[in-house]
Amino acid sequence: MTFALKIYRYALFGLLFFFGIKAQQIGLVEYLSDPFEMEYVLELVRQHLILVGSSMLMATVIGLSAGILLTRDRVKKYTSSVMYVLSLGQTIPSLAVIALSLSVLGIGTKPAIFALTLYSILPIARNTLAGIQAVPAGMTDAARGIGLTPFQTLLSVELPNAASVILTGFRIALVINVGSAPLGFLVGAGGLGDLIFTGIDMMMPVKLLAGAIPTTLLALIGDYACELLGLALIPKGVRIQNGK
Repeated sequence: MTFALKIYRYALFGLLFFFGIKAQQIGLVEYLSDPFEMEYVLELVRQHLILVGSSMLMATVIGLSAGILLTRDRVKKYTSSVMYVLSLGQTIPSLAVIALSLSVLGIGTKPAIFALTLYSILPIARNTLAGIQAVPAGMTDAARGIGLTPFQTLLSVELPNAASVILTGFRIALVINVGSAPLGFLVGAGGLGDLIFTGIDMMMPVKLLAGAIPTTLLALIGDYACELLGLALIPKGVRIQNGK
């Protein structure tokens, strides 16, 4: 784990600890002890997970596919143009993306999932491209020398050695996604943004924290899950080489 990631994780834990103290002070624990309110919060968490899961699935498929294709010899000349187009998704403010998609997809989960997908593609595609490009040419040449096809070389050599970089991009995209998903409430997509924005509008810190704390927890859980996924997917030799 890099120093930056350690700082990021400690910052999140510190923020969560701070919110926990505030939660006790303002009566959030008492609020969530109400079974009806707890059931409502759990339903919003379920909606939040649907938004994040659906958009991350599509973003991962698109990002991985784009990153892999752009490393192939026949399409390398289009790399700059394609990455520029993908980067447009993060240069446009998230509210603007949601508003534009609302005019086409209507109210509900569709515009929210579209906007979240758009925001999550770039880190995955960029890291996939960078990870595969960083694989030493000697490895790919050796793979071709023993008779592996380009597809077999991709699966056996390039992706395993690029897995650490790709997973870092996925982790970044996931954290961005979890933190942006509350905006889906503005287009009727539900999720924890319901509590966050209701708490802001009504000046009720209890409702605000009831949405903000689970969102922070989901980001922490997602980050830790990515670390466990790395242990399963990244070959041990590559982890040792990267100091992990």
